[in-house]
Amino acid sequence: MKILFRADSSSTIGTGHIMRDLVLAKKYAKKDHNIIFATQDLSGNINHKILEDGYKLVILKSNSLKELDAQIKKLDIDMLVVDHYRIDYKFEKKLKIQNPKLKILSFDDTYEKHYCDILLNHNISADKTKYKVLVPNRCVLRCGAKYTLLRDEFFKEKKKQKKKLKIKNSTFKIFVAMGGADTANLNIKILKELKKIKNIKVNLVTTTANQHLDLLEKYTKKKSWINLQVNSNKVAKLMAKSDFAIVTPSVTVNEVYYMELAFIAIKTADNQEDMYKFLKSKGYLVLSRFDKIKFQNHISKMLRNLQ
Repeated sequence: MKILFRADSSSTIGTGHIMRDLVLAKKYAKKDHNIIFATQDLSGNINHKILEDGYKLVILKSNSLKELDAQIKKLDIDMLVVDHYRIDYKFEKKLKIQNPKLKILSFDDTYEKHYCDILLNHNISADKTKYKVLVPNRCVLRCGAKYTLLRDEFFKEKKKQKKKLKIKNSTFKIFVAMGGADTANLNIKILKELKKIKNIKVNLVTTTANQHLDLLEKYTKKKSWINLQVNSNKVAKLMAKSDFAIVTPSVTVNEVYYMELAFIAIKTADNQEDMYKFLKSKGYLVLSRFDKIKFQNHISKMLRNLQ
């Protein structure tokens, strides 16, 4: 079966779509399916990750239905995986009409209407019942923690964790990840607040998609308490070494949740609303936006809980 993944990444979109698609692609590739990606060449993209994983990459000039339809026909695609906020129900339905045998799998985390055969919401907050009126009757729903897409590094690190006891020490190790692109530009603001805490070590991860990377590198230079990791492939290991995390209520929450790492989640985008509400209802430490006073209060609560 030929599977085409349609997703984009950039300094404004972020890197999460491509990263989770690569996890799903690997699952299909293990079953000997032929994987192809179709993306635009946007500023700050991580298309190189697709090539590094050994998949064929088709560069699109636009997000038009006409161009995507042409590629589906040219490549003789059997299944299309849609992970794109600008491809909606109408777009999907037109593609299906023009390609009746095409199977469509749609990613969704904001409870939108979709014309697809499979609906995937892999967040721990996913509510299957909300999709009953949003997708065709034939649609297979894959929702919740059972379908969470995690890279192999997380499974390997979790096994290691179970084999060793965590040794407490006087230094608090904090994992910080505000998205690969840090679109809200919060990393430095968070570090300035964390600087007020004694005896800490911060593992901060970001990517080259981050438009503010130069400023971040300048700020962290010669600060021994900050371990800045750019394009790291050891995220799970950094989480395992940390006492708690500061993240966005996004895909990263699925990862820290799986690693059983305490966390504070700061909402930075509208598409994080569902996860934010879910976490708040479960009593987790969350912020609807970055606020210095509320952030410091959450930090104090977290440190008290750990002590």
